[in-house]
Amino acid sequence: MKKDWQKKVKRIAILCLCLVFVISCAVPGIPAKAVTNESIQEKEREIEKAKQQVSGLKSSLTDVEKLKKELEQSKSDLTAYVQQLDGQLADIQEKIEQYNTMIIEKEEEIEETTRDLEAAVVQQEEQYAAMKKRIQFMYERSDSFYMETLFGSDSISGIVNRADYIESLSRYDREKLDEYVETRKYVELCKEELEAEKEVLDEVREAVKQEEANINSLIGEKEAQIASVSGDIANKEAAIKEYESMIAQENAEIAALEKAVAEEKARLEAENAQARIYNGGMFAWPCPGYKRISDEYGNRMHPILGVQKFHNGLDMAAASGTPIVAAYDGDVVAAAYSSSMGNYIMLNHGSGLYTIYMHCSALYVSKGQSVSKGQNIAAVGSTGRSTGPHLHFSVRLNGNYVSPWNYLK
Repeated sequence: MKKDWQKKVKRIAILCLCLVFVISCAVPGIPAKAVTNESIQEKEREIEKAKQQVSGLKSSLTDVEKLKKELEQSKSDLTAYVQQLDGQLADIQEKIEQYNTMIIEKEEEIEETTRDLEAAVVQQEEQYAAMKKRIQFMYERSDSFYMETLFGSDSISGIVNRADYIESLSRYDREKLDEYVETRKYVELCKEELEAEKEVLDEVREAVKQEEANINSLIGEKEAQIASVSGDIANKEAAIKEYESMIAQENAEIAALEKAVAEEKARLEAENAQARIYNGGMFAWPCPGYKRISDEYGNRMHPILGVQKFHNGLDMAAASGTPIVAAYDGDVVAAAYSSSMGNYIMLNHGSGLYTIYMHCSALYVSKGQSVSKGQNIAAVGSTGRSTGPHLHFSVRLNGNYVSPWNYLK
């Protein structure tokens, strides 16, 4: 009877001492992250969120063929067609920007989940190594160690107190064992979340590629339609007249903006207030990283009409979405849309000097805002009467177009 009781006490002692050793043997300097039911549930929610993101991405891609069918009815009116198509291009470009933001966020989430996983794995490995070391220790010390632990007291009451102490340790150690089990589960959830987040990242990157292809497809449609409409005009003089009318409309719009600025300047001078003055500095390149000029400033052969026409700016070939920066310090006179210029920005640099940025896919500044040289103000696109992604960059001085090369580095 006494021998059975001693064996039972011995088993309790082994269990509690092993688990106490697991706790005491944790490597100092590496704090273990407390794994709770709440943290496990949070990981499960993140996994479910990632799965929903993948599903949402697949269903939110632009149906470019459907868009082309919707555009068919407006092809008879080129201006209406261009405006409607540019609206679709703007929507897709906005999607791409949202996806790119999502890529950055998802990469950060993956880094955080990777850190969680690494910390949990370290914690799990430390606990497992400690268990093995304790089992070896108990085996080498043999049975006498347990008896000394329990019966080291000289009185019955001391033995009872030690038994109560062992029982308390057993309950505490059981809690720690449960935490170890939760740590193992947390490790597996971290792995699952990591895979789910990587799948989302792959899907977002693929979505960006698909939407960029959709933009190129729609731009190709517009290019073909503009060429087709121009080609359908039997009388070449009518085609030229239509082009000249478009340019005249652009110039009238820009001249009206310049007039408004001149009136404001006169008002400021009457009030002895300081108007903006251009200090003669050189411009920054408005499309950083893209130096190829697809169409020069000056008289040139029009690519569609086949006649000599004046080109009032530089066309800088660049991919859609490429940043456009302010060439110099200035005030935003216009940040708007027209059917010929597309999304455009006009900056007043003072002393009668202006710069104009046409065919943008997105505008990042507003009328009345002051900007600094090199500040990101827009993104390259193909809105308006444009047959491919590029920045049309113009410079005006005292009401006339001048060569941008006079101001560019």
